[in-house]
Formats: sequence, C-alpha cells, structure tokens
Amino acid sequence: MNRVSILSILVVLMTLLNSCKQEEKETPAPFIEMEAFFKNGDKTTFKISPDGKYYSYRADYKDKMNIFIQNIETQSTVRVTNDTLRSILFYGWKGNRIIYIQDNNGDENFHLFSVNPDGSDLKDLTPFPGVRAEEIDQLRDLPGRENEMVIGLNKRTPEYFDPYLINVKTGDLKLLYENKENFNQWLVDHNAVVRMALLTDGVNNTWHYRDSEHDSFQPLMTTNFKETFTPSSFDQDNKTIFALSNLGRDKIALIAYDPKAKKEIKELFSDPDYDLAYVEYDRLKHQLKSVEWDAEKPAKYIFEPEWKNVHDKLYKQLNTDQLRIVSYDDARTKAIVRTESDRNPGVFYLFDFKTNQLDEISKPYHWIKEEQMSKMQPITYTSRDGLKISGYLTTPIGLEPKKLPVIINPHGGPWSRDTWFFNHEVQFLANRGYAVLQINFRGSTGYGRKFWEAGFKEWGNKMQDDITDGVKWLIEEGIADEERIAIYGASYGGYATLAGVTFTPDLYAAAVDYVGVSNLFTFYKTVPAYWKSFMESMNEMVGDPVKDSLMLAAASPALHADKIKTPLFIAQGANDPRVNKAESDQMVAALKKRGIEVEYMVKHDEGHGFTNQENQYDFYGAMEKFLDKHLKSKN
Repeated sequence: MNRVSILSILVVLMTLLNSCKQEEKETPAPFIEMEAFFKNGDKTTFKISPDGKYYSYRADYKDKMNIFIQNIETQSTVRVTNDTLRSILFYGWKGNRIIYIQDNNGDENFHLFSVNPDGSDLKDLTPFPGVRAEEIDQLRDLPGRENEMVIGLNKRTPEYFDPYLINVKTGDLKLLYENKENFNQWLVDHNAVVRMALLTDGVNNTWHYRDSEHDSFQPLMTTNFKETFTPSSFDQDNKTIFALSNLGRDKIALIAYDPKAKKEIKELFSDPDYDLAYVEYDRLKHQLKSVEWDAEKPAKYIFEPEWKNVHDKLYKQLNTDQLRIVSYDDARTKAIVRTESDRNPGVFYLFDFKTNQLDEISKPYHWIKEEQMSKMQPITYTSRDGLKISGYLTTPIGLEPKKLPVIINPHGGPWSRDTWFFNHEVQFLANRGYAVLQINFRGSTGYGRKFWEAGFKEWGNKMQDDITDGVKWLIEEGIADEERIAIYGASYGGYATLAGVTFTPDLYAAAVDYVGVSNLFTFYKTVPAYWKSFMESMNEMVGDPVKDSLMLAAASPALHADKIKTPLFIAQGANDPRVNKAESDQMVAALKKRGIEVEYMVKHDEGHGFTNQENQYDFYGAMEKFLDKHLKSKN
C-alpha cells in the first residue's frame, strides 16, 4: 500500500470520527408536560421485610401515596393503607408490621401508625391530639425487641419529649424516663436502655451519661452549640461511643469516645474538605458498617470488609458509582438496592446475597427518559470578600450555555446544603429552557464549622451577597442573560427570594417565594413550642429580636416592601407550623397596597411545603406561567 493510499484512509477515518463526535452531541429535549416531573412515583421507596418474604413500596392510590406490600415468592400484592386525604411520606418495617407517621393537613404533629402485612389491624399508636411522635431508636437487630421501638412524645408538655418504649403490635407504651430536666436528645444502647441525654440552654449543650437504667444521669461534657458532638452508637460492649465530632477541628469527623475517661480515644475517619454526615453501625455483627457524607457527589467509606465486597460487586454489575443498599432482611439474604444520578430519578433492584442475582423491580418514574434530562455540574466561584462558594449549575440539554434565562434557586434551612442528585424541580425548569443555579452560600452545612459560622447574623447581608455574587458570576461567564434572571426558593430560600428583590431590586426580572419568611420579628413569635430550647442559639445565628432589633428590622423584607418592584408570586400552606401564614399575608398586603404585581396561592390542606399531588400541580403550573410571562417575553 503506497503512502497516498494510507493518507486517504486516515482522512476517511478522521472524517468518520468527527462525524461520530457530532452525532454524540446531545440534542435539545422535547417539551415534557409539567405533570411528568411531579406525578407520584409508580412504585417507589422500597423496603424489605425483616423475614425476607415481602417487600413494600409506596404507590399512588386516588392521587395520594399509600403503602403496598408484595409477596416475593407469589408476587401477590396488597394495599395496606387507604389514606385519601394526605400522602404518606415516611414508613418502614418493625417486626412483621409496617409502621408509618402521618400528620393532619401539614401541622407536623405526627402520629405513629402500624398495620399488618395483609392490611388488617391498622392502629394509631399515638392517638393524642396535638401531640407529636418522634423516632428515637428502632431497636433493630436486638433479640426480643422485634415489636418494640423507642419514641419521643411531647404529651406531658408541648416543649419537650419523654422517651417511651412502644409495642408496635399492641400499642402498649412504657415510659422509659420522665424528662423533668427537659432533655431534648437521647442515645439508646444495645439493651434498649437510654444511656445518654442532651440538655441545652439554647447556647450550651451538656451531654449527660449513666451506666445503667438504675443510675441517675450525670453531666459528661458541655459544648457550645457551634461545636458538634453527636453520639451515634455504642460499641459491642456498650462502653465506647462512636460519635460525629468537630471538637478540636473544623470538619466533622468520626471518633471513638470513652465516657468513663471523658475523652476522645481516636479519630476513625475524616474527610479534609467536608463534614461527615451519617454513621451506620451493624448491631448484628457489632461493628461499624459505613460512614457517609456529601462531597461534590454523595460519598461513602465502608469499614466492614464483607459489606464493601457486596458494594464492589454491585458497582460492577450496575456500572455506576452511585448506589445505595436501602434495606435488607435480618438474615442478610435479600436486599433492596437503588441507583440514582443527576439525570436518573432512580431504579430499584432486588438483590440476592448468596447468588448475587440482581432483578430490577421498579423504575418509579419510568416516563422520565435519562437522555432527555440535563446534567447537574458542580461549580465554584469566589465571593466578594474572598470565600470559596460551591454549588451546582444545570443548563438545558442540547443548548449552548450562553445568554440563557436563569433561575437562581437558594436552598432552605438555611443550615443545610444542596447536593448532587435528581432534582425534579431543577429538571422541570431546565426542560423549560432555564439554566438553574443552586448555591451553597456561607452558613450552609457540610463545609466545616468556619464556613457555617460565617453565616451567623448574615441573613439579608453576606449570605445574600453570596447569592448576588453567584448571579454576577453567571453574567460574567456569559451564561446568563442579565435581563432574564429570576429567583425562586422555599423556606429560607423563600426568604432569600424576598431579600433578593428587596435589597437588589434591579437584579431580578421575576421572583417566586414558597413558604418563605418575610418578617424576622413575627417569625420568632410563631415558631413551634418544641423549638423553645433552641431559641437562644437562633438568637446567635440569626439575631436577638431585642438586642439586634435594628439589624433584624434591616433584614426583614416585609419592612422594606417599598423597595420591591419585581413581579412576585407567593405560595403558602395555611397550616405551616414553621413559617406561619402571616409571613406571606403581610408581604402580599404591603405589595398590593403599593400596586405591585403579586400572585398569591394558599392551600388550606398543606403546611411547610405542598405534599399532595393536586396542590403540587397547581403550584408548578402557576409558577411555569408566571416565569414564562416575565422571562421569556423579554426575548
């Protein structure tokens, strides 16, 4: 073959390669109906029964999410709940019964229910009006405790919870400790004995400890609320404590702690850049199983060799770096495995430990096509005072990220953070042609104590500046069309939305406030009774209504409504116990008085965010029209 022929072949090959690359370029997604993003999952939230005979899941029944149980061998299915008023969000197995919590129209006074796998004997285990039930310890893998768990009830007094042992089969309650000291957090050992209790004055946290249920609690250590010491589990001998701690360090690490010597024994694991978030201890094998945290993507370190081996096999079989074993039976014969990504809302599998067989059992949102979803890209930029700010940018698939209409989407909390996962809201907005920027502004958790503390008393100030700097970064990068930028958030994100249009009135073309705080003084007056013990730390993190009254007044959008000129859409649950309806009412009234355009949606069967599908449809449908009117009309 001569040189000319070889060159000709190379030219053809290069042409083919370039052609392939062009074909690989993602094309814009087709228009997807709003309901597809917020429709209840077909079958989701799978869990396996302790005996391995059944798996349960949530699915739609009369437009509400209810619980179903399927026999693994016969494939027969039964619906075990029939709630037509409100979707069931949180549930699990305890012994041979399903347990779940439900409130009344969003008031967050959750009751604990249980029901047999055939749907019989449905019980409200905590039928006390105005009382909230909270899980303390499910007592999993403890012999003789198959039908028991430890819960907290604020039945004696609304502000504090007493720990009870409850039988989920009979409903029998046994008071484990009368909480006259007003403890507000507990740790239970492997004998179902409450061994640690936390007392707080709102600023200083004192952990108390006792050797047995016959002993009285004695002070163990006192930390400031800015410090983290969170006991997770006792070791095999109920002597050493595994805890998440940032004592003497900036990032939260996993440590072993000796309560007798009152000292840290050693650091077991840490990440140099992020706080650890969750520890799993195996009570059956009496060893640490894993620790998890959020880096740019969810991360996990597995201690137990067998558990790591199982994960390695699953990663290889499923060809993914993101999976979770969400549930497994007591004998470790079967498990429910879930995969998920920024573009895939999740797939559930049934896994057999012995054979390694993996069977797909559900794609809850099978109507959502991964190739039509947009990528969530981790980003960073520098704030005006030099802080590194992290976040996520999602741009519409197939469109060049230039001069796009943008939705700024600050998270709630504010002491939380955005993470990398499939976000139905973000994908819905991206499908409408909007880029979406999620910002982990100062005060967000997960990045260490120093970064978190940088947000103290900075509502409407430096926390808001971080959001504004993110907008300017998008403009400077050429991604955003500065004439078509909106801001949308819920809870604290709703506050940030109102603050954005109040304190930077020329920055945004539209705004959507979802259950957001508008007046920091009225917000303080309407928080739930069981927040009482945390109010002193709230004063340090947000501001004291008396000592910092001028600062809080300056940071309250409702008191500066005269500055707002941006079209605004507000949505509110009438029964919201965290952000009272009055927060939205006063903002709407102030704006209407000035003739500023404001749309107001109130749902009388909702609380802090909309749970019921029909209400979500109403909200996102109205938001879509609102954004389209004020952003796309500027083209």
